[in-house]
Amino acid sequence: MNRLWIVALVLLVVPAAWLLGPTEAVADQLPGVQAWRADARHLPDPATATPAAVAAFFAGLAPGAATALATEYPQVVGNLDGAPVALRYAANGATTYAGRQILALDRRGDGRIVEVLGDLETADRVVIVIPGVDNTLTDFDTGLGGVERRAPSWQARQLFQQAGAGDGVAVIAWLGYDPPEGVRRAALREDRAASGALALERFVDGLVATHPGQRITVVGHSYGSIVAGWAAAHLPAQVTDIVAIGSPGMGVSSAADLHTGARVWAGSAPDDWTRRLPSIRVFGLGHGRLPIDAAFGALPLPAADVTGHDGYFLPGTSTLRAIARISAGRDQVTATA
Repeated sequence: MNRLWIVALVLLVVPAAWLLGPTEAVADQLPGVQAWRADARHLPDPATATPAAVAAFFAGLAPGAATALATEYPQVVGNLDGAPVALRYAANGATTYAGRQILALDRRGDGRIVEVLGDLETADRVVIVIPGVDNTLTDFDTGLGGVERRAPSWQARQLFQQAGAGDGVAVIAWLGYDPPEGVRRAALREDRAASGALALERFVDGLVATHPGQRITVVGHSYGSIVAGWAAAHLPAQVTDIVAIGSPGMGVSSAADLHTGARVWAGSAPDDWTRRLPSIRVFGLGHGRLPIDAAFGALPLPAADVTGHDGYFLPGTSTLRAIARISAGRDQVTATA
């Protein structure tokens, strides 16, 4: 019997309390939030104000007032969806990431970081790349185990270069959630995906609040595709495409169950280990039917020339070219997977 099937069967007979118990404590508030809330200027609450309300608040500030707030509360403004992009860059990139476009930065725990490649203010199309398990702030640039092709920032750069830096496309490496550590209990559940989806929905709402004409593609790799799946039904109409690569499932049995108007694409390398996962979702374990299964109903994404679970963003692969075409609004994608 396949080892992955054995693992799945073993997990299904363990006590239900183990399966259904909590996996992650609620994150503490960012430094500066309490002072921000107590500020006499009646600043928008980072937890309850919508990104649209945040955008409206900053739009109504007098010249220089927004910069003053970012200087006084850099960690709040730097992570505040709906706040002006340039302001967030300045708040997040003053030290370690000087010269880079960092749209969110949280150093607590495993860390969270969001980096933009291209001009987000003028881009017609935006691509959000969501990485999977084991990704942290520490290996955002170096890759898990020092393997470059696994680094979210490197993957985003390859897609940005393939999509065409001058074609009005911006690419975002979005490590805006806390992925599971390894293929263990948290990776078999969807708690992290559910909380990540809420963060993704708010992030996208922030983009749309300031740039309603942009068209957005969401690309989820591995566990990142589960985050995309959980968020799909709540993403705005500006999200035209959702792409799942190397996906263990998207938390549903079919693309129709995602309840999204966006096109759903899926591709997997011939030797990607996720192909061997059982299509189960029982007692909080498993992620449903593999998106590459014809019965799922996703549009096929080419991946026949990709090797392994982490090769999708390597230059020259059919998957990278296909995602770039989808992201740029060029839909001539030939499925050869």
